[in-house]
Amino acid sequence: MKKLLLLLLIAAPVSAQVTPNFTQGSMQSTTTTTIDIDRTIETEVYGGDYSSWSGTNVVPSGDIADTATTYSIHTAGDQFQLEIVTREAGLIQESLTTETIEQNTVTTSLSVFSQ
Repeated sequence: MKKLLLLLLIAAPVSAQVTPNFTQGSMQSTTTTTIDIDRTIETEVYGGDYSSWSGTNVVPSGDIADTATTYSIHTAGDQFQLEIVTREAGLIQESLTTETIEQNTVTTSLSVFSQ
């Protein structure tokens, strides 16, 4: 009989009621996030071949594409100007950019509670 009573006490469900012993309160939380980004941007610009000439009081002897072309002054004694631009096809510009981005974020949360 004692064993049966002991077995019934062990198998019986137990319930408890917890009553908080506070009436009000608050909680504050602060989170700090730091982000560091290092990046490198490399740019290459390619172009076709290009030839041009411009000037005043200057006369070409032939086509600008011909390497044997010569330029002579049209009116002797007057001012003259000659500009010749040639570029072969291929890489015409290259740039390298490095950046460091630093970001700091602080978030503060406040919770207030009462019973």
